[in-house]
Amino acid sequence: MRNQEMLVSPVSGALGAEIRGVDLTDITDHDFERIHELLLRHLVIFFPEQSHLTPEAHIALGRRFGEVEVHPFLPKVEGYPELALIESDKGGKADEWHIDVTFSPKPPVASILHLVTCPESGGDTMWSNQYLAYETLSDPYKELVDGLTAVHVLKAPEVGELKAEHPVVRIHPETGRRSLYVTRMWSSHIPQLSRHESDALLQFLFEHSEQPRFNCRYRWQPGAVAMWDNRATQHLAINDYSEYRKGQRVTILGDHPTGDAPRWKEYQRAGDERYWPRRVNAKAGY
Repeated sequence: MRNQEMLVSPVSGALGAEIRGVDLTDITDHDFERIHELLLRHLVIFFPEQSHLTPEAHIALGRRFGEVEVHPFLPKVEGYPELALIESDKGGKADEWHIDVTFSPKPPVASILHLVTCPESGGDTMWSNQYLAYETLSDPYKELVDGLTAVHVLKAPEVGELKAEHPVVRIHPETGRRSLYVTRMWSSHIPQLSRHESDALLQFLFEHSEQPRFNCRYRWQPGAVAMWDNRATQHLAINDYSEYRKGQRVTILGDHPTGDAPRWKEYQRAGDERYWPRRVNAKAGY
């Protein structure tokens, strides 16, 4: 199919746009520049009716953004180690708000998910705009969170424990905008605060960043593709279905999140104060 002028329809007032008039199996450099521009503007973009997208074209699209990931433990599409296989009957239901792989020192830049099979109803995915989550904080709160970091932790049998420390407020390397960068699934604690202060602040930031006014919700159809900027969004797969759901995902390797340097030293705990991290888990579906 010869690509025509892209038709862009916003999905919500906060973020997200559906794009028609493009065949992702055959995009030009000009097409990619436009897609990249739309991704930075809308943060998550959707391409319906892409059932013909081949594994080779899917991986090639990811490589236009950078080096693609070979995930250390997610199942793969046979013959394509770069394509993670997300199946609902094998644990692929990440029904908690999260940013992908923040427990890595270099979390992914973006992901491209191709929904091959989806239920007739249910199984939508939601995204949340973390620029807006930061920008709607009061000035005193902004001043506080700009000077903090958070530790992000994964505990899973396949890899043991992985952790990384990132700014609570990330500065996007391409747009220069600030966004909240904590996530209910992986963020363990803020080391500059006491345990109770950290738990209270993280809980507030989780609830604030997940508000409906920052969200969009996408109803999948078979063959649709979603592409999202992992540096400025969170997402959640709604677990309200029992039918089989299958997706194939390419993830683009990332960079070190940057923000303001922490303004305070690590909190010095008393000798008998136990600082257990808050609950973390190893869900990995979309």
